[in-house]
Amino acid sequence: MSSSNSKMDDNKLQKIINNLRNSNIEIRKEALENLAEIRDKRIIEPLISVLNDENHQVRFKAANILGDMGKDAVEPLIQALKQGEGESKRFVTYALKKIGDASAVENLIQALDDEDWGVRKVAARSLGELGDKRAVEPLFKSLNDEDWGVQLAAVRSLGDLGDERAVDPIKKARRKGDKDFKKAANKALKKIGKK
Repeated sequence: MSSSNSKMDDNKLQKIINNLRNSNIEIRKEALENLAEIRDKRIIEPLISVLNDENHQVRFKAANILGDMGKDAVEPLIQALKQGEGESKRFVTYALKKIGDASAVENLIQALDDEDWGVRKVAARSLGELGDKRAVEPLFKSLNDEDWGVQLAAVRSLGDLGDERAVDPIKKARRKGDKDFKKAANKALKKIGKK
């Protein structure tokens, strides 16, 4: 975390970046540990490519580091969200949420229509955590998603957003939901009622 660490010489940085592609998982993890201390734009693209790593811990650590990069990482992550596929997009969505930049909201709203349920779920939950009211109406559709987890994420996020426009859609979805969904819907309605 010292400032000297953030200005690493090019050769050392390139060696660490190259280690992200090493076949040995421990070397990849160590490279990520080293990069976690660095706030250098040059590590953004290599970290985004690691979101496709075969190891879940490696992907998650890379997403966390990207989330800590702040505004510099937003545009490259948005591009990765548009071009990526499958599970890597879930980690991109997570990193965008962690950054919390308002410019990501529109892209997270679009991600509610992704073919991957995991991306839809993370996007739905992220929109509630970001607290941007633009997400309220797009989340209504997610209340009827084919995936139960997406529905649950949407109802929780609508509760977090606390917008009265969500009351009727939540009540309507609650009628079709199971016991757990009904409980989450009631909690969301209570949150909205308090705001």
